[in-house]
Amino acid sequence: MMDIVADIGLLELMFIWAVVIFASLLRSFTGFGFALTAVPVFSLLLSPTDAVVLSAALTLCSNLLGVRTYWGVVPLRPMFPLVFMAIIGTILGTQLLSVISPQQFQAWVGVVVIVACAALMSYKPSTYRVSPLFTKVTGLVSGLMNGALAIPGPPMIIYVMLTEPKPERSRALLITFFLVSAAVALVSFGVAGFISKQSLWYLLLAFPAMVLGDKLGFYLFQRFGGRLYRRIAISALLAIGVTISLRAIL
Repeated sequence: MMDIVADIGLLELMFIWAVVIFASLLRSFTGFGFALTAVPVFSLLLSPTDAVVLSAALTLCSNLLGVRTYWGVVPLRPMFPLVFMAIIGTILGTQLLSVISPQQFQAWVGVVVIVACAALMSYKPSTYRVSPLFTKVTGLVSGLMNGALAIPGPPMIIYVMLTEPKPERSRALLITFFLVSAAVALVSFGVAGFISKQSLWYLLLAFPAMVLGDKLGFYLFQRFGGRLYRRIAISALLAIGVTISLRAIL
């Protein structure tokens, strides 16, 4: 483990911890945002494959630890088409990850974050019903982004905002879907040979920060609700996306 710390650097490791705490807090509070926040920063310090493996592993662990806070809030059957198409998309997206360069990876992550933030800032709660085709397309695109970037969130966030206006149900549906997405992504990464002993050490180093952020986020969700914090979180995500995009371009 000390070799891993030495390779990253103590200052960089503290930066990763800070980001993981914030990302976990955001995910626990809103139901989304861990990968959107963490992967751009991970990609600055780690290889693209290490960045997505660490993000998926932390997402899976976080969602499993907090399963009692969201399980059963929404029915599972309507999620089957989403999950099935997401599995297909994840397999295809993983193949893309094996050929993309670190600079391209950072650029795409930055763009994805900016687009997601723009969509969320313009979102108005509604009760629109969506077609089965839109559901399947959402699952496929989310899976592609899951496999290539470990960021399945943007399509699903927009989908959930259109179908679940209640914060409790929106949060539960997102976390449940991301639990499955993270598990599928890790299986796909393992088959592709992206997971190594080093990946496990990265997970162990970041795990305490994830637990802390997760507990704090759930406490805030229970006590305060989401509107003000949502605006702050989206603003922070937008700043991260712009920073990462500029770094990749310059």
